[in-house]
Amino acid sequence: MSETAIRAAIVEVNAELERRGMNVCSTGNISVRWNDGMLITPAGCRVETLAPEHIVFTRFDGTWDGPLRPSSEQAMHRAVYQHAPAAKAVVHSHADNCVALSTFRKPIPAFHYMIQGFGGMEVPCVDYHPFGSEELGEAAGKALAERTACLLANHGMLARGATLLAAFEAALKLEALARQYLLASSLGAPTLLTAEEWVTVQQQYRTYGKAQALDRQPRWQLP
Repeated sequence: MSETAIRAAIVEVNAELERRGMNVCSTGNISVRWNDGMLITPAGCRVETLAPEHIVFTRFDGTWDGPLRPSSEQAMHRAVYQHAPAAKAVVHSHADNCVALSTFRKPIPAFHYMIQGFGGMEVPCVDYHPFGSEELGEAAGKALAERTACLLANHGMLARGATLLAAFEAALKLEALARQYLLASSLGAPTLLTAEEWVTVQQQYRTYGKAQALDRQPRWQLP
């Protein structure tokens, strides 16, 4: 993918996240790994005005090109790329259900087999740190070294992927599972899958979603 195409895709995903209620106004941010840094949404960006030329190239040393400042969460995105070499894109969202769960400062446990899709038997919740801080970035980066998504205490969620589409889908799936876990918890403590049951889940996940070579591109194009 060319830089021009990636910039356009970031703008499209940013708009799609808001259409789906995952973000509102200037919340959330998106990045894609590029050269010795990343292409990331600018600070305070809004769907109504964001254009491809506004996406900021930010190096991993913290410097950037152009008149616009990168997202206040650039440290968090940078840390994910540094801790997870396989990560090519990162999506941060303030989606309602993820935010609600994050206030409990607990991981999402193995109440559903799809938790395995994020790399383990639970989705971790990163301890609280001020937004935009290096401390938050480092904690989130470590959490996503072995997982593809996590909650951020009293803040929201973070997802990574090998493509922008993969990171976007991880964010959508995590929000759906967060909503389902909240619904289940409203009746009491959900029954969790056992370690024995989880072994079967892990085995089945080796081919889960890979059986058919279908065109997975959505109506809007992503790298």
